[in-house]
Amino acid sequence: MKNRNPKDAVISGEKSDGAKPVYNKKKNMKRFGRQGRSLDKSTNSYYNPSVIKKKREFYDNAKHVKKYKQLVKQQRTDVPSAIEPLEEENETQDGSKMSKNNKKRKDREPRNLIEIYEKKHEEQEKARMEKEAIVQAKKEEREKCEARRKAIRENMMKKTRKGQPVMKYRIQHLLETIQGSMNKL
Repeated sequence: MKNRNPKDAVISGEKSDGAKPVYNKKKNMKRFGRQGRSLDKSTNSYYNPSVIKKKREFYDNAKHVKKYKQLVKQQRTDVPSAIEPLEEENETQDGSKMSKNNKKRKDREPRNLIEIYEKKHEEQEKARMEKEAIVQAKKEEREKCEARRKAIRENMMKKTRKGQPVMKYRIQHLLETIQGSMNKL
């Protein structure tokens, strides 16, 4: 760069407004064998977060649409067989009577897919309610512990007008811990 000649700066005789001089283009052509990469922002060759975000949203939406279509297709296949009335259970396709064992087994089985769905749904609902009850109990217990700790901490931090700690609460806390340890033995 030090040995640059001012005549080399303007080969074509003019310089564009604020743009790079023409000699850079020619040097790049010689060095790379073709035109060098442009730094112009108008092309899409640079990193653009908004474009990347739009592409990601497009693919996410496509994935959700695909899942939705699969669910709809599955429901269409399940519903007609669930709604169709079952044939008489006592007779087979030949018209002959079923044995007692087969009849008992059929009676124990759910009549159609709707009943299966309802039973499964009820079981899931019960399991969900039990989980919620457990979570709620743990949450209440945690809140009680936090409230107790907060009250103890407030009492331990109390100070007199002169800035000395109030010993009444500290001694009371020590006494409670000693009695608790005695009760465990």
